[in-house]
Amino acid sequence: MEPTNAQAGTRGAPQLLVLALLLGAQPGTQAEVQVSVPPLVEVMKGEPVTLDCTPLGAHDHFVLEWFLADRSGARHLLASAELQGSEIQARVHNSRGRNPPYQLDSRGRLVLAEAQVGDEQDYVCVVRAGAAGTAEATARLQVFAKPEATEVTPNKGMVSVMDEFAQEIATCNSRNGNPAPQIIWYRNRQPLQVPMEVNPESYMTSRTVREASGLLSLTSTLYLRVHKADQDAFFHCSAHYHLPKGQHGRLDSPSFNLTLHYPTEHVQFWVDSPSTTEGWVREGDSVHLSCRGDGSSISEYAFYRLQDKQENTLQTNYDGHFILEGVQRSQSGTYGCRVEDYDAADDAELSQTLELRVAYLDPIELSNKEELSLPLGSSVATNCSVQGLPTPALRWMKDSVPLGEGPTLSLSFVTFDSAGTYICEASMPTVPLLSRTQALKLLVEGSPELRPEEIQPKAEGSWREGDEVRLVCSARGYPEPKLSWNQLGGSPAEPAPGGQGWVSSSLTLKVTSALSQEGVFCEASNPHGTTKHVFHFGTVAPQTSQAGVAVMAVAISVGVLLLVVAAFYCMRRKGRPGRQAEKGALPPGKPELSHSGSPRTEQTGLLTGSASGGVRHGSGGFRDEC
Repeated sequence: MEPTNAQAGTRGAPQLLVLALLLGAQPGTQAEVQVSVPPLVEVMKGEPVTLDCTPLGAHDHFVLEWFLADRSGARHLLASAELQGSEIQARVHNSRGRNPPYQLDSRGRLVLAEAQVGDEQDYVCVVRAGAAGTAEATARLQVFAKPEATEVTPNKGMVSVMDEFAQEIATCNSRNGNPAPQIIWYRNRQPLQVPMEVNPESYMTSRTVREASGLLSLTSTLYLRVHKADQDAFFHCSAHYHLPKGQHGRLDSPSFNLTLHYPTEHVQFWVDSPSTTEGWVREGDSVHLSCRGDGSSISEYAFYRLQDKQENTLQTNYDGHFILEGVQRSQSGTYGCRVEDYDAADDAELSQTLELRVAYLDPIELSNKEELSLPLGSSVATNCSVQGLPTPALRWMKDSVPLGEGPTLSLSFVTFDSAGTYICEASMPTVPLLSRTQALKLLVEGSPELRPEEIQPKAEGSWREGDEVRLVCSARGYPEPKLSWNQLGGSPAEPAPGGQGWVSSSLTLKVTSALSQEGVFCEASNPHGTTKHVFHFGTVAPQTSQAGVAVMAVAISVGVLLLVVAAFYCMRRKGRPGRQAEKGALPPGKPELSHSGSPRTEQTGLLTGSASGGVRHGSGGFRDEC
């Protein structure tokens, strides 16, 4: 007996099994045959599947048959198995062209090696157990197939927002799935609630095709009435499919955008370059004006200038750019741009204007000449002025140091330090890089100021005749002073290090006693006066005393050396007569020979004396002194 549904079969099977066991336990009692078959079997395409048919109770003999029930209800025998004793004999009768064919295992279960979509039918298991009767049950096989990747074909044409009816947006395809998937459309990742009924706002159509393989392919086409906001929207579709055990899967298509046609509603008009603050541009710059409408179509842009409430057309183009080369102050005024979009609504703002303000700055003028001469100790106030728009700011500087804000420069009791170059600077904080400067050279006239470079101090009497010294004098004033020395050899005046109008001259000389009394002076003079400085050396020691000491030391050294030589010589001569006595006196008239064999000269005799060693007539010779 076939259960009415899977739940009933699930609850009844254990009860029948218990009943069959109880009946089998009673001797002589034959239980009615029952069969257990799963009502629904789910499997993925290509996987093996086994349909189980289990007779309930103990039977010595039964025949189990598998039938295929087609849609008309007719049954076709596929296979059978017969139990005799403890052995089951299985046989496949007709595979109905299935490849691979049906199989029966040792327990009489129907085996499908690879599940196919065509296997998705009802399979009936019939068990005949003789006197125990006949029982049957049906198993429904459902085969699932995951579809291929979802494909989408968007409308590549231009979709107009002005159309009053829904237009084709895209077509989505999900191929070769089982069962047929469901297609859902998305805009910006949010699902669209699109009906199947045709209406002016949105709808979709769907078509399912069974392929030759038995798999199903689904095609869905989306229709929408688009709006301007959809120009940046992302669309895509998704195929939702079923899996065994109540699970689901999803395959998304690539996203796409639409090419929309929409009219201009608003216009933007601005100064593109140079970048300025508060709308100012500098005179002489090239000014780029840019205009852009928010419509999708390529429109014509007309640039004009308003003068006396009249539009004077300057240029018409399609790129929305206009350049004013070398703009002048006379070109300040109101400029406009208009977009020629004939699809625009009557109330659309197709024109915009802006105020172009040209900033300019004329050369700076001084109330005095560019070079000003003042007497030493006097005072002055001078001004600088300039014409410009917007109103420029003025300030004075000297040596890059700000002196004060404003057009007036006031100087009191000027000194030589006040001389130099003063700069008047005009600038505009609201217009960067627009500035001018004007220089004022101040000359301070007066008697020269002298600055000597003092000599390194020395102790009294440390200067000596012939010492070399270098003297330096620096002076400043206007006109530039001339430097002179009372001694020859002074260098020409040159600008001194550090500037400030100083010039310097140097003199190198040897110190003498005369200079110590008179001193050395430098003098600075110009038409306004003369200034002098005297260098003093104090007491200068004479160089001669030092030379006398040196000569005396040399004389004493030479005298000592002569005494040593004379003493040595005398000692040698004193020992000579003894050696002559041993040899015997020379015969009278024979002159004494020198070591070389020549007769001694008279001079030699004067040095050595007679053979007796005396000096005749008591003359006191050199030998006696020894």
